[in-house]
Amino acid sequence: MLKYAIVFAIISLIAGALGFGGIAAGSAGIAKILFGLFLILAVVFIVLAALGVGAARKALK
Repeated sequence: MLKYAIVFAIISLIAGALGFGGIAAGSAGIAKILFGLFLILAVVFIVLAALGVGAARKALK
């Protein structure tokens, strides 16, 4: 997901440099959404790992 956010950010920069404002704004918006989603999921998985919730802990019991 972070990979796609970076790709859309690069597309936005290139489109902006070439004068395509609409495409630049659209891809920048998509990049923001994907990056926000990445941050939310990363925090959720870090919290779950810190709590020890997962298949590894259940398998050890």
